[in-house]
Amino acid sequence: MQKFPSLLSFVLIICSLAYTFYSSKPQLITDLKTSKQEFSTLRALEHVKNISKESHYLGSSAHEEVKTYIKNELQQLGLHPEIQTGVSISKNGTISHPQNIIARIKGSNNTKSLVLMSHYDSSPHSSYGASDAGSGVATILEGIRAYLATNKIPKNDIIICITDGEELGLNGAELFVNKHSWAENTGLVLNFEARGSGGNSYMLIETNGKNGKMIDEFSKANVKYPVTNSLAYSIYKMLPNDTDLTVFREKGDKDGFNFAFIDDHFDYHTANDTWQNLDLNTLQHQGSYLMPLLSYFSEKDISNLKSNQDFIYFNTPAFDLVKYPFGWIYTLLFIGIFLFIALILYGKFLYRIDFKEILMGFTAFLLCLLLAGALTFGGWQLLNIIYPHYQEIQHGFTYNGYQYILVFVLMSIAICFKVYGKFGKSKNQANLLIAPLFIWLIICTMAAIYLKGASYFIIIVLFGLISLFVLIRQKKPNAILMVLLSFPAIYILSPFIASFPVALGLKILFVSSVLSVLLFGMLIPVFGFYNRKKLLGNICLLLSIVFIIAAHIKSDFTTKRPKPNSLVYILDKDQNKAVWATYDTTLDSWSKNYIIPKENIAEAYNANTLKSKYQKPFIYANQAPIKNIESPKIDLNKDTIIGNQRYLELCISPQRDIQRLDLYTNTLFNFNSLKANNEEAQNFEYYDGNTYNAFTKRWDQNLLTYFPNKNQPLELHMKFHKDSLPKFMLYESSYDLLTNEHFSIPSREKNMIPKPFIVNDAVIIKKTIEIEEYQEKKIDTTKTLDK
Repeated sequence: MQKFPSLLSFVLIICSLAYTFYSSKPQLITDLKTSKQEFSTLRALEHVKNISKESHYLGSSAHEEVKTYIKNELQQLGLHPEIQTGVSISKNGTISHPQNIIARIKGSNNTKSLVLMSHYDSSPHSSYGASDAGSGVATILEGIRAYLATNKIPKNDIIICITDGEELGLNGAELFVNKHSWAENTGLVLNFEARGSGGNSYMLIETNGKNGKMIDEFSKANVKYPVTNSLAYSIYKMLPNDTDLTVFREKGDKDGFNFAFIDDHFDYHTANDTWQNLDLNTLQHQGSYLMPLLSYFSEKDISNLKSNQDFIYFNTPAFDLVKYPFGWIYTLLFIGIFLFIALILYGKFLYRIDFKEILMGFTAFLLCLLLAGALTFGGWQLLNIIYPHYQEIQHGFTYNGYQYILVFVLMSIAICFKVYGKFGKSKNQANLLIAPLFIWLIICTMAAIYLKGASYFIIIVLFGLISLFVLIRQKKPNAILMVLLSFPAIYILSPFIASFPVALGLKILFVSSVLSVLLFGMLIPVFGFYNRKKLLGNICLLLSIVFIIAAHIKSDFTTKRPKPNSLVYILDKDQNKAVWATYDTTLDSWSKNYIIPKENIAEAYNANTLKSKYQKPFIYANQAPIKNIESPKIDLNKDTIIGNQRYLELCISPQRDIQRLDLYTNTLFNFNSLKANNEEAQNFEYYDGNTYNAFTKRWDQNLLTYFPNKNQPLELHMKFHKDSLPKFMLYESSYDLLTNEHFSIPSREKNMIPKPFIVNDAVIIKKTIEIEEYQEKKIDTTKTLDK
């Protein structure tokens, strides 16, 4: 290529990359002057502000205020909301008293209902819940307001279901599906969620069957900015990730769509989940899903969205949503393989293919893959050694994570340019394109067998084969044509390069590097003609260094990038001992007031204690002064034997204001039956194919986690073999360490926040409950256990 066409092609590639990300979500924010019949982002933002004034987890003082606010807003819209209350036990043994907010817009036909769903509880104990899921609630409130302003009467009932206790164990959704009369008539659910505070909102399907009809109907709704693909759908179905919508699918066989965003993942479940950190373009994106889908599915027959076929689908800037049946997978794959072999033979016939140069191309491409993947993997391990405090961010995505993505992507591109500058001096670029196409065909074959949702990668191969044909026919093909043929690879791959480390953590940065090389391989018909590959490699390497310096500058903790830290007080009533404990690997000026690493006794406190999302143990524990904190009252209300079964009723009553109670058994003890507050846990099939029950078919020693509301006691009705003697370990937690009258803990510094996903800032009582051998004669009908 000449100098000018090379420069033009390079600019076009950069522009196409920019447009891929720019066009994926709305860029225009609708303001307060927006028509009443349209969704207004700024009106929705006002709801987010009101919902996220304080942390409002179930059981907190602000929880009631948020519930009342949402109920009042629905009433102002002319609806008649009700509060559904009850006891719910999740499949993992989480127990709570959720209070769902439910309202209905009555449809004109006696058809299935469209459910609009989000949750209003924030994550315990410090998250403000602006994005997760204040943004979802606000989207529904504003969307319903705009819909009602049109004065339409829908054909289908529209149910607004704002659930509670989602953060604890999907308890509110479980209560609605199992115990509300409206749940059975559900035809489709639209669920709005968040795992960060910005970026694209991704659509993920939940269905027990195949996705054909759902994708077809979603496509007909004409959503302007769909961000979705069948690869994410296939991966999601394989993982044990749950939302409220999962409860509808598993327990009610109801289909639905999730809409969730994940950028700025470091804000997720933290005190940084505030309305100020919520990306307004993201909130607009949520509204851009809701309004057309609400308009379409409120009129559409949604009584049967089951299908006998699955669709491959993915979004592109030009065509919004591309879809085709799974039945095409092997046909397109065989076409790709056939054309690949045919073009090699055709090129050989025209003396344009040289096997020696093909071998050189394989050497260069595989070397790029190996170097980029290995250096990125090793580089991230090294960075964790240099910056050990990164481990304190349990999300796995640091505040400077986007800089690190750029660092290693640019480094991978630099490797490609320099390797091809040295080893890729082919007389015909067709020879160098063979290796990437061959590797991509292997990827597509593996996808067709093991991960069918990823089979649309064959589109990349098919356009690459067109490029190969042009390269065989022409020694100097048109630069613009080569760029145009590379657009599918850019549109399909670049979002994955950027999003994988955000969604799954920087530990998989090497995947982004490998994908960058795979994308570079499909751009060989463009880059292969550049005369100054080494110079471009040096420029990319220099930019990589610039961004690693930028990442270093942002590697510390500040008021905008606060350090997550932790401290709890544990009073062991059995041993009459107390400890300070922390989950932190890197201590700071706040935690050092209580923790001395040389006096660490954390090992003794890590068995069967305080289950958390990432199963993180205490790192340090030190002896602490014993405080006079009142223990829970434990009453044995009934104890009898019938046949060979022992029936026992146990009541645990908090004597102080608590937020959480964890109960463990000293062995993996399976009860014949167990009711908690008159509710039983239900059997469920795990993704490994096995059936479990939190009480009777257990998988670990954590029996249950109870989140009381207003200190309701926990009542257990147990049945087990008369010769068994279960032994319980009780942990009773209150989130008031910094305000408890027994302590004088200073507030955190401004560059610190409470660490999420764990029990934190807590006063914890640890106590053993032993069930004694059955006594035939009893004088008292009530016995208090003091052990």
